[in-house]
Amino acid sequence: MPDQLIGVTQGFLEFSVEDYQATAHLEGRYQIQVNALDPRLTLTQCDKELTASLESPAQPVGRVTVKVRCEGSLPWTVYVPAQVHLFRQVVIVKRPLKRATIISEDDVYMAERDISQMPQGFITSIEDAIGQKVTRPMINDQVITPLQLEQAEVVRKGDQVVITAKSGSLQVRMPGEALSDGGLNEQIGVRNLNSKRVIKARVTAPGQVEVAL
Repeated sequence: MPDQLIGVTQGFLEFSVEDYQATAHLEGRYQIQVNALDPRLTLTQCDKELTASLESPAQPVGRVTVKVRCEGSLPWTVYVPAQVHLFRQVVIVKRPLKRATIISEDDVYMAERDISQMPQGFITSIEDAIGQKVTRPMINDQVITPLQLEQAEVVRKGDQVVITAKSGSLQVRMPGEALSDGGLNEQIGVRNLNSKRVIKARVTAPGQVEVAL
């Protein structure tokens, strides 16, 4: 009977994990470890097919508990603990980084890690990390989480910037002054130094902002 319970739990978790991956668009391999059951466990043979459901947590990742039920003439319920490991390629720090470091391509690499052990989240694209600012010191081979990054300011308040106004193929450039700090693609206030008007412009690069005509 313990072998049957483990088999039912394993099959149920395989189906649940694959369904969860498809629904959440999570690529990656998985590994399921069903904990050994107490060999002293004695249950009557069920005269109906056993049913299984996820008792906890809400998603079949990490430490899970599966409820296996017999709904036959002599019903019983057993809770089977298991561990679901879900592996994905994530962004990892290549070398120690100080707080406020702007991440470059040389600072990070991709490697497979068990994301079931990452409640703080993770990043799956190097492009999403490059150019971001580290909010706390990081060590070798540390997985980067979204909470450890913030948008790096590429324009500072008071910087002289070039305002590019676009309309189709027409482009007009004029000098401006940034009125606040701004990260890439952020909208900031800029004073046009020719007209003295204050406009909203999108930061496109260090010293560069853009508006639509």
